Amino acid sequence: MLISSKSKLKSGSSILFLLSKEDCEKLPVKILFNELNTLIARKDFTGKKGSLIKIPLFENQQFQNIFLAGLGEKNNLNSNLLRDTLAYAFRTIGRNHVNSVYVPTEHINCENLNFILSEAAELSAYNFDKYKSKNNDYEPFSLNEIFIDDNFSEDEIITGKKFAQAQIFSRDLANEPGCIINPQSLSEKALDLANRYNLICDVWDENKLKSENMGALLAVGSGSVNPPRLIHLTYKPKNPVKKIALVGKGITFDSGGLDIKPENYMSTMKCDKTGACDVLGIIKGAVELNLNVEIHGFLAAAENMPSGSSYRPDDIIKARNGKTIEIDNTDAEGRLVLADALSLASELNPDVIIDIATLTGACAVALGNWRAGLFVNNDKLSNDLLIASEKSGESLWRMPHEDPHIEETLKSNFADLTNCGKRYGGAIFAAIFLSNFVSDNISWAHLDIAGTDFHEKEYGIYSKGASAFGVRTCLHFIMNV
Repeated sequence: MLISSKSKLKSGSSILFLLSKEDCEKLPVKILFNELNTLIARKDFTGKKGSLIKIPLFENQQFQNIFLAGLGEKNNLNSNLLRDTLAYAFRTIGRNHVNSVYVPTEHINCENLNFILSEAAELSAYNFDKYKSKNNDYEPFSLNEIFIDDNFSEDEIITGKKFAQAQIFSRDLANEPGCIINPQSLSEKALDLANRYNLICDVWDENKLKSENMGALLAVGSGSVNPPRLIHLTYKPKNPVKKIALVGKGITFDSGGLDIKPENYMSTMKCDKTGACDVLGIIKGAVELNLNVEIHGFLAAAENMPSGSSYRPDDIIKARNGKTIEIDNTDAEGRLVLADALSLASELNPDVIIDIATLTGACAVALGNWRAGLFVNNDKLSNDLLIASEKSGESLWRMPHEDPHIEETLKSNFADLTNCGKRYGGAIFAAIFLSNFVSDNISWAHLDIAGTDFHEKEYGIYSKGASAFGVRTCLHFIMNV
């Protein structure tokens, strides 16, 4: 999306973002003059949050239409609400055959306004439609240029665009079906990214995984004709200030294995690879933003399928760090692939490890579809990630990362650990399980994005499908590490 100065504006439409009870006499733009006051007086438009109306201007020489968008009460306005309202408005008018729009911003009091506007503009246009026939019924998104007031920050505009494009990159990968993205083709996407940005990418095939004692990852992928892969992508700038490892769950399709999922729980399992896709998007964003942090991305990629070669309940497998795991449920596979990847990441002794995973339905039940679970082993890392999430609008909620009662249920009669516990506290159980594969001296955070990963309906900056939740939060965190 091109964002330009209003001095270049010739014609088009305009969006005026208004608070409830806005004093129209004080607005910097007088597009509607008395008409706007009349609309508000008649309560045709009240500035209610999320409201949007279109007003055709038949005799106006500069604007064809004006859109009035409501921001709600002044005391409730924040960057996240503004970002979502901008995106909703841009998406709506982009489907109304509007090619360009002027957005007056002088009356909007919000920190980093240009950055937020740029993010919203890019994300509003996203729609995963590459497999749809472009026939006469297809209506493409038409908005391609936004004009804003002259005193804008070019740096903020560029940075916001890079943040959004990182998330879009991850969304595109996560939305691809299992017939397109499997562990091997995901590794090819990582290699393409490495070639484009001159990064280091190492891919371990099934033979290498066996020689490297990646028994948990091998077990999960054992039932599929598409063998598993461990992908290690490295971004290393000169004189980095920190070393961070990102670990992503990359289950390219999850049937549940022999403990097969019910039909209604299987239809979106192409997105069980979102954590791994997020890692690629974060590294792409970090490179384009020229962040001075060494980043190691580990993608644990497997397809969890039922067959005669699948791993079974009651099997005992050995992870890379030597711990043995009794399999209680083959559908608790994400924590297994992460176990090997976290063990490998720990061997690099990074300053921080962050894993991202669509891990547990229990977390979605606890927090819903708009907030992800944050499990973290120290307060500073928790605080830094919560600050980053406030900036991104990707809400996190800190959850317990230890509980002696739940920890007791990890014990197995026949192995060091079992991979699945009781019904209650499932997200905490999974986090405690993962902690067994992270070195004690490393700051570690686990993001359970199961509830926030996929949206049936669009809202704010989110379209239908994969959200790539966590990409912009991690970029904010790395930028300020």
